[in-house]
Amino acid sequence: MNDISPLALITGANRGIGRATAIELARQGHDVIVTYRSHPDEAAETVSAIESLGRAAAALPLDSAQVADIARFADDLRTMLEQSFGGAHLDVLVNNAGFGADTTLATTTAEVLDDLYATHVRGVYLLTQAIATPSEGVPLIADGGSIVNLGTGLTRFVHVGRDAYAAMKGAVGVLTAYWAQELGPRGIRVNTIAPGPVETHFSGWVGNEQVRQVFADGTALGRSAAAEDIAGVIASLVQPGAAWVTAQRIEASGGYRL
Repeated sequence: MNDISPLALITGANRGIGRATAIELARQGHDVIVTYRSHPDEAAETVSAIESLGRAAAALPLDSAQVADIARFADDLRTMLEQSFGGAHLDVLVNNAGFGADTTLATTTAEVLDDLYATHVRGVYLLTQAIATPSEGVPLIADGGSIVNLGTGLTRFVHVGRDAYAAMKGAVGVLTAYWAQELGPRGIRVNTIAPGPVETHFSGWVGNEQVRQVFADGTALGRSAAAEDIAGVIASLVQPGAAWVTAQRIEASGGYRL
């Protein structure tokens, strides 16, 4: 781990759960590198918010659905670690970037399936591979580090129209267990966080009071979730107090559809 302060990389952190997680980890003493596929202005705002908490921060573009972009990103990340973070290694990787798709068995196209797979499975796989087990050079994540993959509560409860998305996230849950086994000898823990309904731009119902109430009514804790609710769980999972937790799928849903 880093001698001065832990360093986290969070993908898709220009908004939503990624941004909230970046800020929460900064509050808890992490320096943070964030990635964004679009909206560089939002990424810059995330960096500013982290820096206002007294932590170092930087942003790098990444489209994890593009294989060539992952290789480019890994090179840029290595250079940034050397030039801007004193040669530090990552202590935390949060695979958060993604998008949703609202289609049914009858309406899902091959293109949608390919896009979901490229981002949520292949992209997560190849990025983690490049960071944790590169073919050349030393790994970019330190021994004793922590990897958190974003899953979904939809692998437990069903919302019609989310089957393809949920299936991809189910695959991520399987990868989590395998990576925990493979990286365990290095002390690297790998876990999946599975959110329930969360009011973000990703969900598409920001500010919709009717939808918010429907989800609140179906949740044991009696309200819908904000991005900060999930960020707190992720941040707690990478702390030393969770050092014996690995290969787990942890649902953070407030008790949705029990």
